[in-house]
Amino acid sequence: MKQNQFDGFESSDTGIIIAGVDEVGRGPLCGPVIAAAVILDPARPIAGLNDSKKLSEKRREALFDMICQDALAWSLGRAEAAEIDELNILHATMLAMQRAVAGLAVRPELAYIDGNRCPTLTCRSEAIVKGDSRVPEIAAASIIAKVTRDREMLIMDREWPGYGIAGHKGYPTRVHLEALRKLGPAPVHRRSFKPVRELGGCPRIAPDWASS
Repeated sequence: MKQNQFDGFESSDTGIIIAGVDEVGRGPLCGPVIAAAVILDPARPIAGLNDSKKLSEKRREALFDMICQDALAWSLGRAEAAEIDELNILHATMLAMQRAVAGLAVRPELAYIDGNRCPTLTCRSEAIVKGDSRVPEIAAASIIAKVTRDREMLIMDREWPGYGIAGHKGYPTRVHLEALRKLGPAPVHRRSFKPVRELGGCPRIAPDWASS
């Protein structure tokens, strides 16, 4: 890939259909890992793409809408907590990425994967370390995945109150660990993750509102 003078990105203008793939949610103690695949439209460039972690929530939300509207194709893939426990987080992440690429309405010829390894795909693939800061397609995928998962965590917080999920998005913060000690794990928690396994206690069967 040649260096692009704009936005610090490396150019993906290779004349072939390229999908960028990224995921979010490998580290949290609860909820799914979500991957996104995005094929940008060269005729409709999107300004301001960047690693989703480097953008404000307001900017991510705005870019999310622009990507959904202007991309040639985009798709989400996921692996739920139970699949993560069964497969381990690495294999579940690869599965989510496979599902994201498989769901694209346009078939890519090449997939750029954020990170240092690639899932097994039906097209060529290339792993790019820190790709969400280097490749616009991966940056777009990181935004789609991040916004989608963050929105789901707000819903999960309402369904399973007491853990503070809306604030920490499932990551192992002090608030989250203390809630696990007090309440035990919810069905959305990843039982194979050490803090849940060691601090979970008796599992919750239903959310608080279900018995009211």
